[in-house]
Amino acid sequence: MWSGRRMAAKSFSIRNRIVALALALLLAAAVVLIVFIRDYAERSADRAFDRLLAASALTIAGAVQVENDTVIVELPFASFGMFSGRDRVFYAVESPGGGAVTGYEDLSRMLPEMTSAGPVFADTIYRGDLVRVASVGRLTSSGGDADWVTIHVAETQSEREALAGEILSNAIVPVVALTLLAVALVWFGIGRMFAPLYQLEQELRGRAPDDLSPVDVPVPVEVSHLVSGLNAFMARLGSAMERVSGLVAEAAHEVRTPLASLRAQAEVAIDEQDPVALRARVGRIHQGAVQASQLVSQLLMEATISHRLENQETDTTAFGQVVDDVRQRLDPDQAGRLVVDLPEVVAGAQIRGDRVALREMVRNVVDNALVYSSGPVELGGAVGDGVMRFVVSDHGPGISDSEKPLVLERFKRGAASGGSAGSGLGLSIVKRVAEAHRGSLRLTDRAGGGLVVEIELPLVGRNPKLEQMRRALGSLSALVLCLLLLNPSDAQAASTRYPARDGAGEVVLTIVGVTDTPLFAQFIAGFQAQRPDVTVVYEETDSVPLYERYLSGDLTPKPDLLVSSASDLMIKLANDGHAMAYDSPFLGALPQWAHWRNEVFGFTFEPAVIIYNPDRITAEEVPRTHLTLAEMLETQTARFRGTIATYDIALSGVGYLLASQDQVISSNFWRLAAAFGRVEAVFSGSSPAILNGVADGSLALGYNVLGSYAFARKADGANIEIVVPDDYVLVLTRAMLIPRDAPSPELGKAFVDFALSPAGQAIAAEQTALGSVVPGGSGEWTSEAIAARGRGVIQPIPLGPALLVSLDQQRRQRFLDSWGEIVSPKP
Repeated sequence: MWSGRRMAAKSFSIRNRIVALALALLLAAAVVLIVFIRDYAERSADRAFDRLLAASALTIAGAVQVENDTVIVELPFASFGMFSGRDRVFYAVESPGGGAVTGYEDLSRMLPEMTSAGPVFADTIYRGDLVRVASVGRLTSSGGDADWVTIHVAETQSEREALAGEILSNAIVPVVALTLLAVALVWFGIGRMFAPLYQLEQELRGRAPDDLSPVDVPVPVEVSHLVSGLNAFMARLGSAMERVSGLVAEAAHEVRTPLASLRAQAEVAIDEQDPVALRARVGRIHQGAVQASQLVSQLLMEATISHRLENQETDTTAFGQVVDDVRQRLDPDQAGRLVVDLPEVVAGAQIRGDRVALREMVRNVVDNALVYSSGPVELGGAVGDGVMRFVVSDHGPGISDSEKPLVLERFKRGAASGGSAGSGLGLSIVKRVAEAHRGSLRLTDRAGGGLVVEIELPLVGRNPKLEQMRRALGSLSALVLCLLLLNPSDAQAASTRYPARDGAGEVVLTIVGVTDTPLFAQFIAGFQAQRPDVTVVYEETDSVPLYERYLSGDLTPKPDLLVSSASDLMIKLANDGHAMAYDSPFLGALPQWAHWRNEVFGFTFEPAVIIYNPDRITAEEVPRTHLTLAEMLETQTARFRGTIATYDIALSGVGYLLASQDQVISSNFWRLAAAFGRVEAVFSGSSPAILNGVADGSLALGYNVLGSYAFARKADGANIEIVVPDDYVLVLTRAMLIPRDAPSPELGKAFVDFALSPAGQAIAAEQTALGSVVPGGSGEWTSEAIAARGRGVIQPIPLGPALLVSLDQQRRQRFLDSWGEIVSPKP
């Protein structure tokens, strides 16, 4: 041991010498670079980017107006379009006197007001980052007074630092110094990485064999997950040992009596001379052996079920298959006494749980009924309110009300059991299995004598309230009415858990997204095929609630990945410092417009399309451009009144994104909005609602519907047709973002890699119809195949700072006000 310590100390000394030498070399190279190049590189980068900052601030200043003594500014789209794709951008507009007009109010509080046109440049720390700020003044006049409005535009300095670094590296490339430094860092990193593991090894080696207490060794954060997993494993091991010890003790206690009886009967039988008495003794020995065998079997089965329930071994099973399995395992004479009257809805009911445990639950109930009654045993059931009810009725002596709670305990039997062989474990096993599957067990008396056992189990993926709502919805108007009457507490997002395929389930990836759960489940299945050790929890919500709940900290548990079709809100989160950067190995194949700062990643290719019901509009008259759509609504107002639908852009994040981009591209946007107002268009918060209305004929046409949902519904046989516009086609991409506070960021990165990989893109291009964004893929819904469906110009919505313009508070409010006045004019 002492020799090992001496060698460890010597090794540490060598690493220190290497680090010292590397630092000396790095310092010498840095001095040379600073003397000859650094100053020039920084000044050159500052000059180039300061011009862009000033141009952005002056562009905003040009949009400043004063209306009724109030400063108004509608942010031009060009104000942020000049920035690069890697830097975060912040801005603020102050009225005379320092009042915030729009933008980041905390930025304006940090900086002085302008009393001249400027521009003035300054470096400051904002939200934890060093930013460069350009401030300009805009002289405004209201009445007889003239005052200065101040405009601040700030940008992080990644790009200018990159430019300075590029100039530096192109002039001097210190290959040797950087190589030695890298070697030293690797050497040092390896030593530091394994040091906590050596300490942990010593702690475990010094423990007694029966010491399963938690490891309490100070370790770095990177090793804390390993220690937590080890502690959890030892806790489970301790629980298993306690369970085994308890089982052994109970088995020894319960088996001792029948074994002692067998021994006594055998000893008496040895000395018995009378053949008749000997036969009676042998019969009692056989009865005792049967009872002991049954007791041991029940004890072993209880241990097996306990183990399986603790490991949460789950699968989805039709309940009728479980009943058939039990019936086939019975003796033919006993099986003939069963009267199975399971309705088809009960036999086909999908139950999620452990099939072996469910089978033993049914077997114990049926065995009890067959043992304690001589007549037929009836099996029935029903389905309702999201649960399946299984009923077993017998014609036996029944159980008194006072004994019903008692017989559900271990090793307890009712007075009516008489001399029937039994262990007193059957009903306790039934109760435990039912409760482990979130169900219940109830014992009641049968009319005419006998016992009725009722077991209730929840169905897979059934929500009674949502089922009632779905049956009530016959058209889009009914949907709108239900949404208005829906209690907000009933509309909360629900999580779906996808257990690890290898049964471990120790590693959990939490994803919150706006993609429909059945669609996203296919990406999860593909991911788990590569990572069977990972359990995935997916929570489906809407784009605006996702953004607001994340900022307010209401997402529990904290997500490892956010997925949204409202890419402008995702850019806003990343720009405000909530995203973790990740250099995915698949990033090089992704189009430049589909990612930003290595923090926001697009993985789908979804056009905004027009859908229509062929029974309401013929193929010859359907509009194939935005202008012809406006003209059709203007000339046939009465025909289409109340039958045209699009997004409610005040509620839908993706709807607002598409509308704001339409305004930028199309000179006919406001004409089309006015046409929507004339026909009293229906506005919805989601694509599925519009698709349902068009498919059932209550709507004639839907505008700006996400093509991914439309293509998938048409493939399923919905009565809709799809138009990819011939003038221009807006294309958005669903964006992924790894939060900075993600509990398991490595799992989030692994899912990003999968979604961008050929396997993930194949899922997007095939069964989900979301569209693959990476060029060159195969499948029906590649970006090339989707683009070929129309003749219009493909206009992707690029991920970048330009999307922040439409989220400006004043611009957004003025846009929504204008939209509301046009599409919903007040009398």
